[in-house]
Amino acid sequence: MKLQYIGLNEIKGPLVFIDNVRGIAFEEVLEIKLNNGEIRHGRVVEIDDNLAAVLVFEGTNELSLNNTTAKFLGHPMEIGVSKEVLGRMFSGLGSPIDGLGPIYVEKTLDINGLPLNPVAREYPRNYINTGISSIDGLTTLIRGQKLPIFSGAGLPHNELAVQIVKQAKIADKKGEEFCIVFAAMGVKNDVADFFKRSFEEAGVLEKVVMFLNLSNDPIIERLIAPKCALTTAEYLAYEKGMHVLVILTDMTSYCEALREFSSSKGEIPGRKGYPGYLYSELASLYERAGIVKDSKGSVTQIPILTMPNDDITHPIPDLTGYITEGQIVLSRELHQKGVYPPVGVLPSLSRLMKDGIGQGYTRDDHQDLMNQLYASYARVMDARSLASVIGEDELSGIDKKYIQFGNLFEKHYLNQNSNQNRSIEETLDLGWSLLSVLPKSELDRVDEKLVDEFYNQEKAFREFQIDDKIVIHKEAM
Repeated sequence: MKLQYIGLNEIKGPLVFIDNVRGIAFEEVLEIKLNNGEIRHGRVVEIDDNLAAVLVFEGTNELSLNNTTAKFLGHPMEIGVSKEVLGRMFSGLGSPIDGLGPIYVEKTLDINGLPLNPVAREYPRNYINTGISSIDGLTTLIRGQKLPIFSGAGLPHNELAVQIVKQAKIADKKGEEFCIVFAAMGVKNDVADFFKRSFEEAGVLEKVVMFLNLSNDPIIERLIAPKCALTTAEYLAYEKGMHVLVILTDMTSYCEALREFSSSKGEIPGRKGYPGYLYSELASLYERAGIVKDSKGSVTQIPILTMPNDDITHPIPDLTGYITEGQIVLSRELHQKGVYPPVGVLPSLSRLMKDGIGQGYTRDDHQDLMNQLYASYARVMDARSLASVIGEDELSGIDKKYIQFGNLFEKHYLNQNSNQNRSIEETLDLGWSLLSVLPKSELDRVDEKLVDEFYNQEKAFREFQIDDKIVIHKEAM
């Protein structure tokens, strides 16, 4: 029997406290009825003996301590799903906001997801093609992986997210379906409009499910939005057999909402004021990526977060790095040079790419090519550091060649138009053209057979308009 409780014990920020409750559960949802008949919704976030702390979704304005009625519904928060969610736009709580009316609900699911037996997981294989060379060639996104993007204020992570949505596709063509679940948390109105307009103009909206939480929406909606998005993704992947790419932006807004929520409950803060359970909260989201045995679909995650003051040791990127399988780091220095996307090569990595590239997936030479590009670009950084001390004119001939290679690598490989969609073959061929600028003797990370097959200095010099007599190419960008 569902009981109704009249009156509140205390109102504190977005929380209300109800005394003398019984038979309720953590995260159970309830209806709160005001004096004027308005119905609001809440969720139990803490239980202490007979006292329940409830987070009110729509805020606590105009609530009365004496005449407010609360009715517990006996179940956690749920979201209705079906294949009709594709092409639709929802609020952070899962309500349609695109003016097209409610969706047909095939199933109602708990937003917290179902526990997944680790033994039932399959190791991620094969890759998702984003059409972006710096990702596909150097930090390949593997199907079923969680690969975050570490950005900073003012860097083009929103533009990069849109480009990934427009261009992403699964590698093989076996009639398998692919879709994207996009969740934006705490974004401004102009950014939300940019996302909607970009997807509509690109004609990809029919394969995208959008969850939008604006910066002026309640913080509880910001905490629930990624859970609604991931529940929808799990349904499409494991019950409809689709390969789903989930993009979550901005996880920093989610963590700040969590900090505000924790503070309102009076909890003891941890590092930089964030709650001590920040790690487990992030893990509960990130670990919902993966592939399940005997299921045709998969869930792949790209969480995007902005590092406060570009500090990669900040708790949010620090904990995210522990949980996920690599990271893509955007570089402010490359952004200032005009490189888009400004992916910092050396601090970026994809820990699972070695098992999802190469023969049968991308191309046989991919692993060796990636290793050589990393090693050569690291040598570029050393040469530039030395040049800043002794001057470029005093560098050895080979160091000048590496600086030339670095300039060309940033200009032609890392830098690409936001509408440019490169195939994996184009990305790999471009990498070989750039390595051909260097002497053969410098390619010590590549098998000799591959060097004989792909190395072509004359072609490279023609492609990049290099005069063989000019040792150093001083053009920056």
